[in-house]
Amino acid sequence: MRSAPNDVIAFHSGYPDRELLPERLVRAALARASRGDAALSRPPAAGVPELQSWFAHELRTATPAGFAPPTPSDVVVVPGSQSGLSSVFRALAGGSQPVLMESPTYWGAILAASHAGADVVPVPSGPDGPDPVELARAFEETGARLFYAQPNYANPTGAQWSHQRGEEVLEIVRRHGAFLIEDDWAHDFGISTSAVPLAAREDSGHVIYLRSLTKSVSPAIRVAAVIVRGPARDRILTDRGAESMYVSGVMQAAALDTVTQPGWQTHLRALRHQLQSRRDLLAASLRQHAPQVHVAHVPHGGLNLWARLPDGTEVDRFVRECESAGVIIAAGSEWFPAEPAGPFVRLNYAGPNPGAFEEGARVLGSILGDRPNAR
Repeated sequence: MRSAPNDVIAFHSGYPDRELLPERLVRAALARASRGDAALSRPPAAGVPELQSWFAHELRTATPAGFAPPTPSDVVVVPGSQSGLSSVFRALAGGSQPVLMESPTYWGAILAASHAGADVVPVPSGPDGPDPVELARAFEETGARLFYAQPNYANPTGAQWSHQRGEEVLEIVRRHGAFLIEDDWAHDFGISTSAVPLAAREDSGHVIYLRSLTKSVSPAIRVAAVIVRGPARDRILTDRGAESMYVSGVMQAAALDTVTQPGWQTHLRALRHQLQSRRDLLAASLRQHAPQVHVAHVPHGGLNLWARLPDGTEVDRFVRECESAGVIIAAGSEWFPAEPAGPFVRLNYAGPNPGAFEEGARVLGSILGDRPNAR
């Protein structure tokens, strides 16, 4: 994540602004953790048992009747979801094995899979998720055994799969004896809907579930979990041991303390309203001042708007011109595993100074000039 001077309008960050974090809870939790045993002891490799139990319970609350809920022993605590992704790909997809990914998708997943030596295969995805026919074809043509996806508030598009689409994807994954790597990065950022993990509806070991607290608690507390059943869990834990041995006990204690305080749920309710007002403000500002920046789908949650620029726009040049005018945005090209499907940018509405959103939209519209809307 790039830092930005205080006098610029920042739409590029992947993290929520500080005022959207539970600062009081975090500071108190860190103070208590520093005074406890966690400050001087080494935690278990798979995580502090109480935190493992919390992650398992979170998924258990979404598990319908008739499905076996996860247990704490299915949980591996990792130092952030990026680290978890790296371990999953190294443990299960090394040696040029194909990995299917939605396109566009999280750039960090593309990077982690590539660094593990995997062959990334894009599967086109839209506001409703991947086309099941295209996904099945990709499995059949590549022999892949891994499919990375974000069913809830995907980064960068904000897409959320319907219940039916989730069931169709799970059926395809099971039929091919594969794993769905479900990245639930934005679980705490629902606005008009809530995130319902697919992992809650799959108890036969075909889903590897990642849940992070880093963005919703604090970027200084890099704590996440991988929840997976069966031998894959042991392979991932072995990789984590080789990579970092264990996650800081102080960070685990602080994360657990934060999310188990009564104020946590109060914070999440307020956050939902704050994100809605910011999202709607940015979307309205773009419609009024930069209609050339076309947002086809206003997301039900997450942190970003995914916008298409007029056809023929040189995105990198546009990004540079915006930065020169004091507005920092993220070029959409890095979210595509292969060639970009068009000129896109990602705009974060959870960044600092929402009062400047309207001015930022004016700058975007001014630089694009009088070009027609992209459709």
